[in-house]
Amino acid sequence: MTQHLIEHDGHLWIDEPTTRGMRRLWRVEAVLHEETTPFQDVVVAVTEQGASLFCGGERQSTDFSQLVYHEALVIPPALLADRLDRCLVIGSSEGVACQILVAAGAQAVDHVDIDRRAVRICADHLPYGYTVAELTAAERATGPIRMLYEDGYAFLESAAGYDVIVVDLPDESPEGDAQHDRLYGTEFLEMCRKALAPGGVVSTQAGCMTMWRNDTLRRSWDRFTQAFPSVVYYGSDEHEWAFVSARADTLADPVGQMRRRLASLPYRPVSIDDAALTGNTVPPRSIRG
Repeated sequence: MTQHLIEHDGHLWIDEPTTRGMRRLWRVEAVLHEETTPFQDVVVAVTEQGASLFCGGERQSTDFSQLVYHEALVIPPALLADRLDRCLVIGSSEGVACQILVAAGAQAVDHVDIDRRAVRICADHLPYGYTVAELTAAERATGPIRMLYEDGYAFLESAAGYDVIVVDLPDESPEGDAQHDRLYGTEFLEMCRKALAPGGVVSTQAGCMTMWRNDTLRRSWDRFTQAFPSVVYYGSDEHEWAFVSARADTLADPVGQMRRRLASLPYRPVSIDDAALTGNTVPPRSIRG
């Protein structure tokens, strides 16, 4: 049993670290899968929110809320980019981000994830994202999604021509020593900029917006606004996560463009409408400075 699964009061719980001095407990009804891959501890458990994915003890997604999360991750950059012909998703082991991009009109999506076992565990045990058959098709590149088990940082060093790049990883670690921390830094953002096609967008999961847990968001916002002239914040109004998207050119009204394109997007979001785009693209006051 991993260190994050504990027994208390006759129940099994997942002990999730949230921020300094704070933790959150998830009551576990059943453990569907538990494994230490070469990169992380992975647990798929049934909680009050249905089938739930935990990596390194941190909740990544649940059946109840995953669509709200993934729409907040994918829809803003899909609306901000000039085209959706060719896209790249780094991380996001469940596969939902890739599927939404295809539904939104992407012709080709490269899905790059370093952890082959985590991706397969998700397909085997989660009721959302890739099925086993869909993952197999992506691994064989027989459809619009091509699954690649590679280091996202190394992959991006020689990448080019992407209309949208979505980076969906666990939060940047406080110590800065996790292997995925490289994919938050300024050098990585510069690689993303070079890999974008004209009119392209890079977007990242940028942490939590609450004032007691916003270190990742502060760092992401600072790096993005220093590296790109057009930066858009999106904070989900039904979840606890924030996202940052950017273009390498200057747009006079990026949110206006997103609002205009929403009605014609082939994918119909369940959690994002015009009012959400208007209100949720204003960063918290403390982030805006």
